Amino acid sequence: MPTFTPMDFGKLPSVEHVNFALPPDPPQNAAVLAALPPCTNPPVVYLGATGYNMKPWVGRWYPAGTRERDFLAHYGRQFNTIEHNTTHYRIPDAATVARWREEVPDDFRYCPKIPQTISHARDLGLSGREIQLFCDAIRDLGGALGCCFIQLPPHFGPQNLPELDRFLDVFPEDIPLAVEVRHPAFFQGGIGSEDFFQLLHTNRVSTVITDVAGRRDVCHLRLTTGRVLVRFVGNALHSTDFARIADWADRLALWFSQGLLEVYFFCHEPDNLLAPDLAAYTANVFSEKIPGVQLRGPVIQVPPVQQGTLF
Repeated sequence: MPTFTPMDFGKLPSVEHVNFALPPDPPQNAAVLAALPPCTNPPVVYLGATGYNMKPWVGRWYPAGTRERDFLAHYGRQFNTIEHNTTHYRIPDAATVARWREEVPDDFRYCPKIPQTISHARDLGLSGREIQLFCDAIRDLGGALGCCFIQLPPHFGPQNLPELDRFLDVFPEDIPLAVEVRHPAFFQGGIGSEDFFQLLHTNRVSTVITDVAGRRDVCHLRLTTGRVLVRFVGNALHSTDFARIADWADRLALWFSQGLLEVYFFCHEPDNLLAPDLAAYTANVFSEKIPGVQLRGPVIQVPPVQQGTLF
């Protein structure tokens, strides 16, 4: 059985009547992207899932006979990023971080989730040593570090922005960071909403956009830097999953044409089982629709043909 815990936020028993259309582009995005320094590098999409310890992938996405201790290495060959939820539950030791760094290719990027001892603390960990301990540990990923992200709890609303301001003031500038919020008030266009996005922009911190059936408001499409993290929650390869991917390809192509630099795109599916199927489809669609994009997606592992003998 999979060891992955499903993402229940925003899940619905049926999606037949959900309007999955992406909202119009916020007018602030064009200004954010226009202010970025000119870049001649091709657009980059890092495409990944939310866990690699998946026995059901053996024989389809991992080679037949793959041992659990080799899952990460094979995941790294199939994807070039991961929504790394392991760090949400504990700060890794140096040996663990070294193994993570050494077992993946040079183009792989980890996106570690900020520990819950920080994200769910009343003061966002400012009174303890967890922020420093986490950052010291995660720096050892070196070039394999992509973008950390903090997922704030649903009760964290605009009234808590002073705490977030203090947290961002302390969080090291050399570690890329993105912020995910879930309180409805952040998506209703009021003062608190604009204060939140402006706070991220001022601190050069990126947004996390979650595309999920039961909370269409968190698919806010606001950009605050040249980087964005997209958490795409599919519905067991329902037909709408594929139509939504096509819409995302069009939107990302627009953003890249306006100056966006890189995207981390994470495919969620129930129990993580079908995430590679969705990612493989996503890679094909993005490659077709986003001019010059650099990305790679998973390839089904085909067992070698058994040669017969003549005697």
